[in-house]
Amino acid sequence: MEHTETSNPAAAVVAGVQRILELAQTWLAWDGTPHLAGDGVRIYTPAKAIRRHADHLIDHLAEIEALLAGQETEPDEWHASNVTLASDWASFTEADLNEARQRLRRLAQAYLHRLAVAGRPEWDAPRGSHWTIREITEHVAGAWYAEQVGDLSKR
Repeated sequence: MEHTETSNPAAAVVAGVQRILELAQTWLAWDGTPHLAGDGVRIYTPAKAIRRHADHLIDHLAEIEALLAGQETEPDEWHASNVTLASDWASFTEADLNEARQRLRRLAQAYLHRLAVAGRPEWDAPRGSHWTIREITEHVAGAWYAEQVGDLSKR
């Protein structure tokens, strides 16, 4: 899908989630070995990649909601990807893939619907020290966390 200045910026979030889920389908073959991020410091597992992307979408959706409501945003106190939780080491099963599909697709749809309701003038309106809603959406649209685990069918 081609994105233009007039198309809903959240269409990129939907596309990013699709890419994540394509990669996640290959993670059923994960052997338990963590993958180093491009920075050579942080490690990723399938469960961590899904968790981090979902957290990222939730965090910035809450930011968008606060900005549209003219309210202060919740301070960022995530440890983000610097922390690997015990649950991140769990195997990645078909049930986990199904849960990821349900969670991430719903979050992507929430972005799509929220930005549609907000309307085009809100997408690029200045937000003081914050990014515009379009910039926030572009920021969360990528599949970076999932790309750190990669396509395990090729290994």
